[in-house]
Amino acid sequence: MSIDRKNILVFGPLPPDQLARLQAAHAVTVAFPKTDAAAFEAALPSAHALIGASHPVDAALLDRAPNLRVISSVSVGVDNYALPELQRRGIVLCHTPGVLDETVADTVFALLMATSRRVVELANLIRDGRWTRSVGEDLFGWDVHHKTLGLLGFGRIGQAIARRAALGFGMPVLYHARRPVDLAAQAPELAGKAVHTPLPALLAQSDFVVAMLPASPSTRGMLNAEVFAQMKPGSFFVNGGRGATVDEAALLHALDHGPLRGAGLDVFATEPLPQDSPLRTHPRVTPLPHIGSATAETRHAMAALAVTNLLQALAGERPAAVYDTSAG
Repeated sequence: MSIDRKNILVFGPLPPDQLARLQAAHAVTVAFPKTDAAAFEAALPSAHALIGASHPVDAALLDRAPNLRVISSVSVGVDNYALPELQRRGIVLCHTPGVLDETVADTVFALLMATSRRVVELANLIRDGRWTRSVGEDLFGWDVHHKTLGLLGFGRIGQAIARRAALGFGMPVLYHARRPVDLAAQAPELAGKAVHTPLPALLAQSDFVVAMLPASPSTRGMLNAEVFAQMKPGSFFVNGGRGATVDEAALLHALDHGPLRGAGLDVFATEPLPQDSPLRTHPRVTPLPHIGSATAETRHAMAALAVTNLLQALAGERPAAVYDTSAG
């Protein structure tokens, strides 16, 4: 049975083989809003579907796309989408959970280790020609193994980080989430090794606090001065979730005046990070340019799932990974 060809607007890079899957079934326009705004705008009125990432889709854009029926985001997070508007207009939103869990967990744990052992700082010591003597106490880092890890958020990625910590580095794991996770059913390897903990106790006891929180009205600015003040003296903070969850002025104060010893950040409130941000050059911040899922294998898997989602939606089937826009 033939499927009616629809108009698809591709607004972000796709691997050639995944773009070809779309072109074999539908009429495809490739136009990136940051580099080809005129073509992007010209394609919106006739577009039945959008696929891409990292571009805000708000009510004004949706007004310019009256035929839009489905959006397939090459991402897990849906921060860029006006969810109430999509819900009101009956537009299906798809995303790509699951395929990036282990890769993001790798990145976050690498960032935690690099921050504690001062890897980037000491690599730059050599690059800058300043390694002229044996490393002394002033350049020592701090152990990771057997230290206590506190996780804010304990979904699939949080659990993957916990496995690395508990099973690989002998770290006691505390986690704070809206409700306890049934580890016996969902992650039996962590049973007895990860403990649901009230937030104040987690902050006070953890040597490393790792935030894996989504951006939502309830989490925006959640990591504020009050939260940082409750962290253990000499602890480290790592953010692999969303930059909007952190009050960056409060984070800087905690780094400069205590209790934090260092911070590893893969996400920021504004991205790319502004040149004048103190976080860019702070001596005790290890910054990364939002690379959590940025491996060749994982980005291809995300694109493949996004294309599958879109083709299924346009065929009248339930997509493999549809996002519940009513959840906000």
